[in-house]
Amino acid sequence: MGRQGASEKPSDRRETRPPLLRWLGVVLRGVHLATVIALGATVLGAPLDGRHQAIAVLVTGIAMVALDLRAKPHLFAEWAGIALIAKLAVVGWMAADAALRPLLYWLIVGWSVLFAHAPASFRHRVWWHGRR
Repeated sequence: MGRQGASEKPSDRRETRPPLLRWLGVVLRGVHLATVIALGATVLGAPLDGRHQAIAVLVTGIAMVALDLRAKPHLFAEWAGIALIAKLAVVGWMAADAALRPLLYWLIVGWSVLFAHAPASFRHRVWWHGRR
């Protein structure tokens, strides 16, 4: 998808993914959000095993990245892709290190907010061009 022109309305943009993949992404993002909330609950003291919630966040996150890569194969050449790799690595660390889980959780929340609300010109800037 290119940049939206001044005369182009958001309703004029077309979805390039098959409808089934689009809805799979929607459901997967909902499940991922639920696992993030469950992990946050463990950080705040809910009687849950935080390791299982961290693993669920990691698995759903990897699945979402796989779907995103199908639609955008150059994702890891952008800063947004690097941010995703960093988040997944820290989530894996959270699954392994219960003592640091609260600190790592809040660092990822902050990191996610920063990248979600950073200008698209930064998030989608290509940092690596690969072979020419």
